[in-house]
Amino acid sequence: MSASAIPLKVQSAHKGILLFCCAIFLFATMDAVAKYASGFFNPIQVVWARCFFHILLMVIILGPTHGRKLIRTNNLKMQVVRSILLLGATVSIFTAVKYIPLADAGAIGATSPFFVILLSAILLKEKVNKQKWIAVAVGFTGAMIVLRPGLAEVHPAMFLVLLMALCYALYQLTTRFLAGVDDSLTTAFYSVSVGTVVVSCIVPFFWTTPDLFGWGLLALVGLIGGVSHFIMIKAFEYTTASTTAPFNYTQLIWMTIIGLIFFGNFPDGFTILGAAIIVGSGLYVLYQERRQKQKQG
Repeated sequence: MSASAIPLKVQSAHKGILLFCCAIFLFATMDAVAKYASGFFNPIQVVWARCFFHILLMVIILGPTHGRKLIRTNNLKMQVVRSILLLGATVSIFTAVKYIPLADAGAIGATSPFFVILLSAILLKEKVNKQKWIAVAVGFTGAMIVLRPGLAEVHPAMFLVLLMALCYALYQLTTRFLAGVDDSLTTAFYSVSVGTVVVSCIVPFFWTTPDLFGWGLLALVGLIGGVSHFIMIKAFEYTTASTTAPFNYTQLIWMTIIGLIFFGNFPDGFTILGAAIIVGSGLYVLYQERRQKQKQG
């Protein structure tokens, strides 16, 4: 069948999925570059670069055409809270990957969707059915297999990844709230603006003056992050978040491959088993959500 014979909506969905997968690949690449950069700089300085060069990219590209629209918000308080949550997630993961393999970080980080379910029930009073609770329990069992407490010494950085997953889950909930409140580009601008201000105040205490290569490395972290967000925003112009949700787990695959090629870290059997359980549970949750929507439709 030729491309012209495919319905426009199908073509758009495919394009959205492709863009989303590109963004996920770039996020995994950003974590890898951050891990490499943390060998030269304190993670706080790497986080600063992540925020600063991201916001600089947005100002250069969008400033001339959007101007004050970028900072015009109907809920400043929630935008600040959301930005702080993303900052917490970024500090946690950038610090963690300095000490642990990318595959381990990816496996534990994949528990974030289960935190979303828990927090939705606790904070938003959303009804969660039995199947989802079972999936949450199984998913966290997978996380415990990766951590394997009692069988081996658990590196403290593993718990930083759990903290990242929690912060990112809260970040997703606030993003959901702001979806109908502010323009998506405004929300993208505020994502790192507060983080830039906060980290700029504390980074002098952790500063190592970079050489030309160092500046390039730090800029690369922020530029990859900025481009990733732009691509993801573009992806949602062609398809929905629920359609792309299963492809979030491709980040785990990329982190494993990148970790093996560039850092020589191959996940052990516990990590592979735990990651498989986490991903399987997450996909089951998505399957249940789609079935529920089909019944309601």
